[in-house]
Amino acid sequence: MLWPKSVRNRFKTDGAQEIVQSYPYRSACPSTVWSDLIAGAEEELFFAGYTSYFLWTQVPALSETLRQKAESGCRVRFLLGDPAGPVTRQREEIEDVALTVSTRINMTLEQLTKMGTVTGLEARFSAAADAMNHVSLSVFRFDDQALVTPHLAKLVGHDSPLMHLRRRGEGGMFSRFAEHAEELWSGGVPVPGDHPRLS
Repeated sequence: MLWPKSVRNRFKTDGAQEIVQSYPYRSACPSTVWSDLIAGAEEELFFAGYTSYFLWTQVPALSETLRQKAESGCRVRFLLGDPAGPVTRQREEIEDVALTVSTRINMTLEQLTKMGTVTGLEARFSAAADAMNHVSLSVFRFDDQALVTPHLAKLVGHDSPLMHLRRRGEGGMFSRFAEHAEELWSGGVPVPGDHPRLS
């Protein structure tokens, strides 16, 4: 309260300078943050949440925005958990909520399928061997910014904390989380044939 933001930032370490904001709950992050980050991205939109279904409840006209982004040359990717996988079933038992993990994944798949064929839009399931690493950490990338949620114990995503990061150089927190998501993507598998437009 006493020092200007610029002065406070001087006392941050390099890693801490990448933290734009932190929230004790993902649900505490204003929906305008999500909307603004998606709208501002020009090259890369990477949604590596295990379900990502909430995006359609947070961001108005999301499908049309994603279509416009992809058609303008922005790469749009979704990395989802396998709704029929053992890690998904295990997570459903842990969370024990009515809106199950597999239902939430299928809600995202339904929204993506409704978009039809969109050049530049890709979707994969994380590999079975990577599913546990995926379900425990969600990374959402918007060019050089990211929203990251480490999932706590039995809590669902909206009750877990969230960090808003901005890249300030190589090897920082942003890069480490982005590399984690890329590794999961590289081992990902095509969405099965019942969602042909996402293969």
